[in-house]
Amino acid sequence: MTAEPFGAPSPTAFRELSPDDPREVGGYRLCARLGAGGMGRVYLAYTPGGRPVALKVVRPELAEDPEFRHRFAQEVASARRIHGLYTAQVVDAGTGAATPWLATTFVPGPSLQQVVHRHGPLPERTVLLLLAGVAEALQAIHAAGVVHRDLKPGNVLLAADGPRVIDFGIARAADAVPLTSTGLSIGSPGFMAPEQVLGLAPTPATDVFALGALAAYVGGGAPPFGDGPEPAALYRAVHEEPDLSRLPAGLHELVLRCLAKDPADRPDTARLIEAARDHPATGGELRFSDDWLPQQVSSEISRHTDLPTTPRATPHTPGRAPERASAEAPTALVPSPPATRLQPALADAAPAAPAGPHDGPDGDGAHGSGGRGSCGGARRTTRTAVLTTAALLVGAAAAFLLLDPDEFDDLDDQKVSATASTPPPSAPAAPSAGPAPTQAPAPTPTPTPTATPSPTTVPGYTVVYSGLELTSPDHTYEFDLRAGKVAPQEASTWYLGRHAGEFYIPEDSDAHIAPTSGLGLADCVKGVETQPASALPFSALRPDRSFCVRAAGGREFAVVRPLATGPDSGPVTVSVTYYRRST
Repeated sequence: MTAEPFGAPSPTAFRELSPDDPREVGGYRLCARLGAGGMGRVYLAYTPGGRPVALKVVRPELAEDPEFRHRFAQEVASARRIHGLYTAQVVDAGTGAATPWLATTFVPGPSLQQVVHRHGPLPERTVLLLLAGVAEALQAIHAAGVVHRDLKPGNVLLAADGPRVIDFGIARAADAVPLTSTGLSIGSPGFMAPEQVLGLAPTPATDVFALGALAAYVGGGAPPFGDGPEPAALYRAVHEEPDLSRLPAGLHELVLRCLAKDPADRPDTARLIEAARDHPATGGELRFSDDWLPQQVSSEISRHTDLPTTPRATPHTPGRAPERASAEAPTALVPSPPATRLQPALADAAPAAPAGPHDGPDGDGAHGSGGRGSCGGARRTTRTAVLTTAALLVGAAAAFLLLDPDEFDDLDDQKVSATASTPPPSAPAAPSAGPAPTQAPAPTPTPTPTATPSPTTVPGYTVVYSGLELTSPDHTYEFDLRAGKVAPQEASTWYLGRHAGEFYIPEDSDAHIAPTSGLGLADCVKGVETQPASALPFSALRPDRSFCVRAAGGREFAVVRPLATGPDSGPVTVSVTYYRRST
């Protein structure tokens, strides 16, 4: 994969609250949005004493499912028993609230996925220390009778004193969602163990497999079973050997043992920690000293301690529901000097200004400006990173991607047929890893007649498909940008979704809105670096105003032109042109 240049600007982790966001949940004053995903939204909030927390609010549709609520309450109870030093602690929850929520400690640091995306593979010693820290986190999780089931780079946050594992337990709660009965697997392609792909019961050994795949990704820059179409990656995980050609040779033996097809052949977490300690690269000592991370990564983490604050909350008005004061104007975010300035919201036609360094949360997260928080006297918040992986992070999930980026990542049900003006080329067929989700017909859209700009070329990139019209019938379906189709949430790895009057993308992707009509690839390449968009609201995206999305690593771009947008309960139609690096 191609890493971003060291020091390249990255989007801020904090987004201003929109009119649709609550201002207080469970007594916690919300300060900013951290992300959104299939399971809901994640916010930065402060406790009455000024400690930052990541607060996740469940989607209303899930809140209406009695079985999901029951399972969620069980998983929260289990997650409260997990007290590992390398996990993000659950500090509060509202399982019986009209809209359930979960609060965890805030981890001020980026996810492993973000770090590898920006800086490339990490050194051998760093990989071993991460492996040992995550293995210790899994020990605490397994000791509580929980299997993570979705361990991936987006669910591991980096703090100065080591990693923090988040989102454990969410997949268990998601099992209650009807979508899982259609045969859709829970987990992330590229990091799922063979038994998980085949629909067998996961065990602690399932998490060890995922840890091996995570180590291969962090040390080599790519998943060991490829990052192509989901069916192919799942097939390779079950039937083929991992590709460790990019991984340092000194890590091959240990990673291969974790990736054994038979769960019984994988080492347990205690043996993994011992093997990391005995490795020549660690010198017999596992310690997260000042030099355990490359300098550029340490510098990025240090920028994440400057958290936004808001003016003190006004007294509560009798008769107004405390959990959703949407009629109230959004509170302006005020950076704590010298905190990173927040990206302005895109409520009008002007493109966003260049973003500052990307900030993220930390499982223990109370250092830095945590004590400066002045979000009123509230008490809690969770985190979702871009409607992306996970059903409700009931494990310790904190950090700004708790629902992850690669943050509220979450699954959903049936697939939908897409209406295409230009069908994408057929992808190589791969044996199916399980029954396909039920297909549901998509309504035929009546797109606004506008001219599709001719795709421009940039050396090294190829137009895979152009002007493909896709329709998402409602907000439970996303646009699979890589495959050129419409699919249920959690069914694709690089997607464009919509929720509450705006589009969302994976946490490790970047976006840019064209200041005028027409948008080519060259404009995208420059725009995501100089004018990244922090939000993609429908109000700023008229049919004559396109936007583009860049995937992690910069190898893929999608230019999207909205054709018909509306409320979440109705269809949304877009035209997509997809570019992929060919060299």
